[in-house]
Formats: sequence, structure tokens, C-alpha cells
Amino acid sequence: MTTEIKAPTFPESVQDGTIVTWHKQVGEAVSRDELLVEVETDKVVLEVVAPADGTVAEIVKGEGDVVESNELLGKITEGAVAAAPAEPAAAPETAPAASSNEDIKAAPAARKLASEKGVDLSLVSGTGKGGLITKADVQAFEPATAPVAEAPAPVKAAAPAASPAIEVQLGERVEKRVPMTRLRSRIAERLLEATQTTAMLTTFNEVNMAPVMELRKKYKDQFEKSHNGTRLGFMGFFVKAAVEALRRFPAVNASIDGKDIVYHGYQDVGVAVSTEKGLVVPVLRNAENMGLADIESGVRDFGLRARDGKLGIEEMTGGTFTITNGGVFGSLVSTPILNPPQSAILGMHKIQERPMAVNGEVKILPMMYLAMSYDHRIIDGKDAVQFLVAIKDLLEDPARILLEI
Repeated sequence: MTTEIKAPTFPESVQDGTIVTWHKQVGEAVSRDELLVEVETDKVVLEVVAPADGTVAEIVKGEGDVVESNELLGKITEGAVAAAPAEPAAAPETAPAASSNEDIKAAPAARKLASEKGVDLSLVSGTGKGGLITKADVQAFEPATAPVAEAPAPVKAAAPAASPAIEVQLGERVEKRVPMTRLRSRIAERLLEATQTTAMLTTFNEVNMAPVMELRKKYKDQFEKSHNGTRLGFMGFFVKAAVEALRRFPAVNASIDGKDIVYHGYQDVGVAVSTEKGLVVPVLRNAENMGLADIESGVRDFGLRARDGKLGIEEMTGGTFTITNGGVFGSLVSTPILNPPQSAILGMHKIQERPMAVNGEVKILPMMYLAMSYDHRIIDGKDAVQFLVAIKDLLEDPARILLEI
């Protein structure tokens, strides 16, 4: 019995995806729910698993091919005994002997590229499941002592997601040209769109983080025990403060649709998360109904799943307001870029001790710069400044967050 392997069902906001890596080749045995192929969309990398036990009978769409929702990718023969894996194409006589690589766990595309580049797979560290060497591992491999080849092997034109990196020697300098992934390309498009289609402006303020830090220090152990191990961080306070400020200034929570302004009666707060492949923004739905523990648990879950590439497309769709934290990387101040069609984004930064004048005295306080970028077409400067001041006031007196005053 033959079973079809199909691409995932993409939401309306995603038109297609690109085959990144096949983890099995024709003739190899597979178990039900075992990872077969990865499909990269504009937002995330989606995993396609085996629908049944059996043997890979056919691969219809290869690495680099563009596929649509539910399109046929390949076929599995259920229950069949696995045949010997198909051998990679013979390497040129000048390449290292292929026999030394045969027992190494590597994807077919990785073997092919290693053969073309003359890379010994035994020297490459695999980052795939179970230590599998992927095509990206071979692309990134740079021998510590081996000289750089005078010219790269011929590279066959392919879709950007599957094109290998190209190294060119210029005297003693080496350049590496790596095509953008679909995710990075989409990020670039959206950032450019935000700067070209909005009247973006940024307003700044600073907040004394001592009250939040003292509250957190006093209750963090009790909070963790009471909420099943959920840790009390700073993001929960910022999300709660943002939700209250959004209630007071609905224009900041609105968006432009053509010539209409859409005022959202809910606060879906996106939290920017950095991954190796780029920035993603999963959304806390109905954040106005969430407590501190719910927010902290949700943000932590997003971070873990973003790191492992497990976030779903639907979790990064929508959102009425975004918070980004450059402070975790040491940023002292920055101007965040809007996440269209949202009209505002809040930037958190590093907490830095600074001398501050307080009631005629100089005190050393843990201060954070806040930055809010906003679309001036829909938000007036007055509202933007007052919105940011409201967040500052709430954070400097966090009891007001809990009392909603």
C-alpha cells in the first residue's frame, strides 16, 4: 500500500514554502511520525513527518523546490522492507575517498555537496536530529588548517534556500556569499515596507526599575512555588503595563486598513524572540485577560519553541502591539521598527545604574531607556508621549499594575 507524503496546510497568509532538507532518501526505512522533510515558509520552518511505517518509495519534490499547501512531496510504501540507500553521485577522482564517509550519518544533499567541495564528512559536526549532518553543516564547514580552494566547484542554480555558500579567494582575503533564507528575506521585506509605507517616529523616556526589581526579589521564590515553577521576570510587568496603557490610548492599539482606522477591542501583544534564523514575533492572545504567571509562562514557552523551530504559523499571525527587548543583548538605546499593520512597538533596553537627581539629591538607580516607535499617521505625538509616560508610571509604582489604576 502506497501512502502520500504531503506538504503542510499553510494558512491564508502563507502562499507557499521551499523544501529545505530531506532527512530520508528513496529506499530508506521510516517509522511513523519520524522526521522526513523540512519546509521553510516566510515565517517558520515546518517539519513533515512520516504518515506510516514503511519505506520511502519516491521523492517528488527535491530540495530547493517550491511547494504549495498540501502538495505531494513524495510517497511511502507501507510495511515494505527497506532497500539499500541510494548511493550519492560518484565524486571526482581528486576528491577524498568516498568510502570513508559511507558509514557517517548524513543527509543525501549533504553527501552530494561534500563530494562537490571535497569535504571529509568525518570532520563535520552534525546539527540535525540524532547528530545528522545536514547540507547547512557542510556549507558552514571550514577546515582549520586546509588551504582555501583557488576556485569553488561549479554550483548549479537553484532556489535560494538550497543554494550552497560560495567562497571566493581574493589574495589573502576570503569572501563568502550565502543566499538569504526565506525567513530572512521576508524579514528584510517587512522592515523595508515599514520604513517606506509608514510615517514612523520614535519617542523616548526612562524608567527607574528599582521598584519592580525590589518586588521581584521579594516575591520571586514564592511566586515560583505558587505557579508550578514559573519564574517571575520583567516581561510580565511590561506586558501588563502595556495592556493598561493600550486601554487608555486606543489609537496605539489600532491599525490602518486602506482609508479606515481599525480600533481593536482586545490586546494581542507580540513578543519579539530572537532565533538563529532571525527574529520572530509570537503573539500572546487576549493579553488583557492574562495574569503575570500566564504571561511569564507563555513567553518562556515561546522562547523554547522558537529556539527549536517548533512555533506554528498561527502563533505568529496577527497581534495589535509588539514589545521587543534589546536589553538582553546589551543594547542601551535603540529605535525599534514597526511591525505592520500594527501602529506601535515598545523597545526595552539594558538596565544600567546611573546617577539620578531625586528630590535634590544624587542617587544611583537602575535605569532603563524606553523607546516607542509609532505611525504618526494614526497616533499624534501627544498620545505617543503620554502612552510611554503611562508605562513609566506603572512600572515605577507596580502596585498600580495589579490594582489597574
